[in-house]
Amino acid sequence: MKAETVPGKIDLTPSALKVLEKRYLKKDEDGTVVETPEEMFRRVAKSVALVELNHGKSEAEVGYIEEKFYNLMTSLRFLPNSPTLMNAGRRLGQLSACFVLPVEDSMDSIFGAVKNAALIHKSGGGTGFSFSNLRPKGDIVGSTKGVSSGPISFMTVFDAATEAIKQGGTRRGANMGILRVDHPDILEFISAKDNNARLNNFNLSVALTDVFMKAIERDEEYDLVNPHTGKTVRRLKAREVFNLIVNHAWKNGEPGIIFIDRINRDNPTPSAGQIESTNPCGEQPLLPYESCNLGSINLSKFVRPGGSIDWDSLRETVHNSVHFLDNVIVINKYPLKKIEEATKANRKIGLGVMGWADMLIKLGIPYNSDEASRLATEVMGFIQTESKKFSSVLALERGDFPNYEKSIYKGRMRLRNATTTTIAPTGTLSIIAGCSSGIEPLFAVAFVRNVLEGTKLYEVNPLFEKVAKERGFWSKELVERIAEKGSVKDIEEVPEDVKRVFVTAHDISPLDHIRMQAAFQKHVDNAVSKTVNFPNDASPKDVEDVYFLAYGLGCKGVTVYRDGSRKNQVLSTGKTDAQDKRQDAAAAPPVQKITPRKRPEVIKGTTRLMKTGCGNLYVTINEDEDGNLFELFTQMGKAGGCAASQSEAIGRLISLALRSNIEPIEIEKQLKGISCHSPAWARGGKIASCSDAISKAIERYLERGNKSNGNGSHPPRKEKVMFYGACPDCGGSVEHEGGCAVCRDCGYTRCS
Repeated sequence: MKAETVPGKIDLTPSALKVLEKRYLKKDEDGTVVETPEEMFRRVAKSVALVELNHGKSEAEVGYIEEKFYNLMTSLRFLPNSPTLMNAGRRLGQLSACFVLPVEDSMDSIFGAVKNAALIHKSGGGTGFSFSNLRPKGDIVGSTKGVSSGPISFMTVFDAATEAIKQGGTRRGANMGILRVDHPDILEFISAKDNNARLNNFNLSVALTDVFMKAIERDEEYDLVNPHTGKTVRRLKAREVFNLIVNHAWKNGEPGIIFIDRINRDNPTPSAGQIESTNPCGEQPLLPYESCNLGSINLSKFVRPGGSIDWDSLRETVHNSVHFLDNVIVINKYPLKKIEEATKANRKIGLGVMGWADMLIKLGIPYNSDEASRLATEVMGFIQTESKKFSSVLALERGDFPNYEKSIYKGRMRLRNATTTTIAPTGTLSIIAGCSSGIEPLFAVAFVRNVLEGTKLYEVNPLFEKVAKERGFWSKELVERIAEKGSVKDIEEVPEDVKRVFVTAHDISPLDHIRMQAAFQKHVDNAVSKTVNFPNDASPKDVEDVYFLAYGLGCKGVTVYRDGSRKNQVLSTGKTDAQDKRQDAAAAPPVQKITPRKRPEVIKGTTRLMKTGCGNLYVTINEDEDGNLFELFTQMGKAGGCAASQSEAIGRLISLALRSNIEPIEIEKQLKGISCHSPAWARGGKIASCSDAISKAIERYLERGNKSNGNGSHPPRKEKVMFYGACPDCGGSVEHEGGCAVCRDCGYTRCS
């Protein structure tokens, strides 16, 4: 992708502009964008700089700092987390991405946490919970003499509440659910996502203890402890539990793991409380009610033309970024008073990086090399040191964080912030910055984007395009062949030294992924979000090896994704595709012709207005006398035209399908996300085409009740299909990073 350069404007790619318009820029009540990218960055810079008035700065000094923050962002050297870009200087004003809420063993606490999570999701944040304090399933409840239903049943309540909150159409709700490995319900938790109709708004992680890891090593049993009584209720073989975790992670990527004792050894304020949970992507361990403001430095911007790192410029950017993030803590409008108090008590910030793969390419260093690991440690060590230096400068000017006396830093160094570094997933931020994501390798050197009427648009990594043209092996045919696989590994025309540098996520061994994560973790206060990619034919033993290496090298958690493992998750039976085909063929009944049901004389229904890029579309859905969906008609607000005839044809085919006992939800899935050249925006979000509008009309109709077509076999409406192969908004390629699925075409993200 080439950057779009406009005189006097920010150097943004077409994809960046698309993402900003869809998710970040202000819109009026009709969904029309009323803000430019420059105005967005000015809004954010001005709002964050106003904090300086609290510290005795003059208006001229505030203006200077505003300009510094504006240049920091518009140069694309640093970007804050998405809620800050979306909400700074606006009415909502909630600027944090990460929250952790406590869940104690009482109904008041459980449902108080559900309420608080709903408020956070509504404001655009994600939440993490540990359910380890809840008594196990079957335990006697003293106040009622009833029987506890256990943590997993209560998690479904949180899941349902999250589903109901749409976060203003800009960010979807996401949760982290954590259970300690020594909780009596751990086996049910590990297999909780075998049922695909629940917990689709959760990432799950098992909190592994050092005791458990040693029990695996010694092939011993370990204790399961009732958190309510503190008594051991059972003993399990550690190796068998570990194997269960590994096999489920191999099957669909969940649960992940965190090393909870290691996290607490790095807890900067142990006297203020123990850390039990992280944010949804696992990189930000937090105390109960804490939130954290994150931001990322674009490392690709700090390579000089001669192929060396501009350390002075990087130092200045680190200092300015810490200054920016500390100010965000002040202007943030927190969703709860307790969150404001806990956040300001420790003033945690999380400065991370993106564009790491791009930096390596510019320096000519292969991602999967010892040199790359050494440089990762050097670069992150530099950022860690400089972030602490500037936090000390702020502490001298503004005071230490209030819990400083309870911290591990007391007597060692003055600090404004209890933590300064975190490496978060940077899905949409890296699209805006036009760089590689987080510390991930390239997702693909080239890929195909399908646009209007089947036209294929080939997207090529700009660094590869530059090298290929300079060295004379560039051609359109070359790009097409690379795009088929994404990798240059087996492309003969590409020189070997170029192949070594332009490696992709699947060219790299899973163990090399972990080595890179560990190299960064050495100098990160919090944790590192990183996906370990496996090929589809990887074995559970491969996942096991990664877990042990991660523990040995000092990582705080691991997220794995085996290619294709979630693509058909809802229909998965654990068989291979070949087994499915053989067994389906053997069991298939003779093909029967279907005769559509006849239309009754009287039928009832409703008509819904849907806005499309071609005009207003009126969608009428009728039911038969038993309340089953029977037919669908459409009418365009404009008379005649191609769009009207096409939508009428779609309506007739849908009616035929409904009368032939095809489930409405299956029809909806087929139409959803189909794009045309003229999308529209409505309060419910983007309407990609007339087909997409019809799918949304069906979806909203189904949500009114348990509607079917009368054949008695439809799935419950709440069953959500997890989408990991292609983007449900635009059909583009989806990358996997830190527990998130990210589309680099349109910015769609789903973090569970």
